[in-house]
Amino acid sequence: MNLDILSNRENQKITARVNTLIAQIRDLINDSHLQPGDKLPPERLLAENLKVSRRSIRTAILKLESYGILKSIPQSGTYLANIGQIAMNGMIEDILNLGSPNFKSLVETRILLELKAVRLAAEIRTEDDLQKIKKTLDAHSSKLLNGGNAIQEDLLFHLAIAKASGNVTINQIMIAITPQIILDFKNYHTDYDSLDELRVNEHEEIYKAIEIQDPQLAEQTMVKHFKMLYQYCDNYKK
Repeated sequence: MNLDILSNRENQKITARVNTLIAQIRDLINDSHLQPGDKLPPERLLAENLKVSRRSIRTAILKLESYGILKSIPQSGTYLANIGQIAMNGMIEDILNLGSPNFKSLVETRILLELKAVRLAAEIRTEDDLQKIKKTLDAHSSKLLNGGNAIQEDLLFHLAIAKASGNVTINQIMIAITPQIILDFKNYHTDYDSLDELRVNEHEEIYKAIEIQDPQLAEQTMVKHFKMLYQYCDNYKK
């Protein structure tokens, strides 16, 4: 898994470009008096009218889909969701004003989600889930013992737990926010490399709690694992 994590400045530029397109698509919808359930023009025509690439149009559409404003149907096209024009315009306005999340907000969100995820994983994990978590655990330990940078393996361990929770929404959000958190923590916490043994031990404790299906213990071990993130988050300056 190759994690091409962009800098904050690059992310801001991309977000700004996508938001500009979203605003243009909103204006097109309003100007064309499209109603809930109506079909948008094909991506090719949108790209030509707005003088951008089809890839850029697709990115903007995917973002609107993720908020439930548009719905793409394979071999058919993209349609307005059945939410009404007033609600649609209000939601798009909120999207455009969201801004970029900072490290503190990302960490707080991750902690809330992952404490719930690890409890669910301990309750309902399957043997297949357990094997996948163990595989990422072993890969993380092996990489660190060989002196390598195990950021990706660390990420995959936590994502395997999120997947084992059975909650698709938690899994999707974790996939979206965790890479940037790990990169920021690595960049700004200078003693990160000295914590290798501690991280391995804590991962093993989390795994064992999931293995014996003890939700309370799983949550406790995850809280312990997040202790440094808690502290760093509290000290973080916007």
